[in-house]
Amino acid sequence: MVVDPILLVGAGLLGLCVGSFLNVCILRLAKEDKKQRSLFHPPSTCPRCGRRIGWRDNVPVVSWLVLRGRCRSCGQPISMQYPIIEAVVAVLWIAAVLAYGPTVRFVEAAVLGTILLGIAITDARHYLIPDEYNWTGLVLGLGLSLTAGVPGFIEGVLGAATGFALLYAVGLVGGWVFKEEAMGGGDIKMMAMVGAFVGWKGVLLTVFAGALFGSLVYVPLLVLGKRKRHVPFGVFLAMGAAVAFVFGPAIYDWYRRFLGAA
Repeated sequence: MVVDPILLVGAGLLGLCVGSFLNVCILRLAKEDKKQRSLFHPPSTCPRCGRRIGWRDNVPVVSWLVLRGRCRSCGQPISMQYPIIEAVVAVLWIAAVLAYGPTVRFVEAAVLGTILLGIAITDARHYLIPDEYNWTGLVLGLGLSLTAGVPGFIEGVLGAATGFALLYAVGLVGGWVFKEEAMGGGDIKMMAMVGAFVGWKGVLLTVFAGALFGSLVYVPLLVLGKRKRHVPFGVFLAMGAAVAFVFGPAIYDWYRRFLGAA
């Protein structure tokens, strides 16, 4: 799709800003950190010396490069996570506008992709999916579904309900079978959020793909005797949701043709 270069630049700049905020979310939404800091207070500070970071040192990617990855005050290294996340989100937003143009679908892709990235990183680090990701995404997903009228909103609500019910049932059955928690509450609420974006069919595809991705990682660990007690399933659900959003329609069409030919 041919897209106006100005729109590409705008999407990239907006993605950089969103990526900068996502860094704050990743760092502050962990359970142990939420008791001390909100997303908006206190302002950004150096993780080493605690000095407040001025606006000129807080420009996404550029400031990190100019300062060569070090704090202006103490000279200590600043994690590469900051520019990497900012750049990844910027590329995500540019890719979304290239794929879908200036449409609601572009906004859905950019928003969902950003939230999924935050969920994947936070869950991988802390085995936790903060409610802020899930509830914000659910509201945004349902709100965007309204652009397709009543049918679109019904599809979003049905997808959210299916996602919640399906993961809740999996967790309930898994608890009975394994005599321990088989599905975290964050995963269940995450699938409600994902369902608002991808619909009920997308929920089924997300769970299937997530289980497949998880098996590709988890089964070799079992074979090698390196089983971990907790698996950040949100990481694999995020991957599955991305597959469902981008490739879902093509997969559904292929499956219908497959059933018709069977």
